[in-house]
Amino acid sequence: MASTYTSNTGIEKPGSGEQSGTWGTTVNTNSDILDRALNGVLTLGLSGTSTNLTTTDGTLSNGQYKVISLTGSPSGTHTVNVLPNDSQKIYFLNNTTNETVIISQGSGSSVNLPAGESDIIYCDGGGVAAAVVDLSANFNVSLHLESANNLSDLASAPAAIVNLGVDATAGELNYNNLDQPLGTSSAGRVVTADANGDVNLTEELTAKSYNETFLAVTSSAGGTTVNCETGNIFSHTLTEDTTFTFSSPPAIDTGYSFTLKIVQDSTARVIIWPASVDWAAATAPTISTGSGEVDVFVFFTTNGGSTFYGFTAGQVLS
Repeated sequence: MASTYTSNTGIEKPGSGEQSGTWGTTVNTNSDILDRALNGVLTLGLSGTSTNLTTTDGTLSNGQYKVISLTGSPSGTHTVNVLPNDSQKIYFLNNTTNETVIISQGSGSSVNLPAGESDIIYCDGGGVAAAVVDLSANFNVSLHLESANNLSDLASAPAAIVNLGVDATAGELNYNNLDQPLGTSSAGRVVTADANGDVNLTEELTAKSYNETFLAVTSSAGGTTVNCETGNIFSHTLTEDTTFTFSSPPAIDTGYSFTLKIVQDSTARVIIWPASVDWAAATAPTISTGSGEVDVFVFFTTNGGSTFYGFTAGQVLS
């Protein structure tokens, strides 16, 4: 009696009385097929426009793997044909290519797997009209959440918030980015943000590490602008005589300070500071004149930039 094969994985079933003394080879092959079908992972390199994923009876073949990582550089949208078309399959797929991959088995429905996406699919083995079904698309997570965990009602945002014990309104939770105007809707909250995206804390902040944004600014047509919204530490290498402007300071009654590093040119350049800067004794410092010499100044304001207090932190540095 000749061997027969399982319909979905191609495992050989020797006929009664056959393969006497040689059945070990068949058993070993069947074991390897089972290993692939249960937990096997295949890296399937794609090129061109189509690739076959084939299950061959009694032989190790690429269609027997459970998990398939799609790699390579296909030339545009690529089709993976699951063969034969009467074999039922469930595959876990990960598309690491830069192209969409179409999984097809027959003339029935297919599944499109976009670049960088993963999916679980079912091939129904329906013959010529075989279809491929996207199982992930049909998952209904809410059916599997226990009411005892207070997650039973996810269809209604207000009910879900109450069930979870969250002390915030649905509107407040819907803000995914702090550049939205949270200040009005979240009045009294510890963390809010205004319409400009400025985050406000109403409680003490303790940080293990603290970093400030550094930005190099350049001059143009004899003018140099320090935009207070872009950082707290700035540097400027002089290439011409320049007049500084301090723009976009925070609102009145908000403290803001910044540090400015000045690097002198090979030709001694002159700086004109904003009229809003109040120096000690109403006298601006004379900047260093040596090529490459560094001066550091600190400025702060509490009245929306109407007055910046200016201080010399160091001069003739290298």
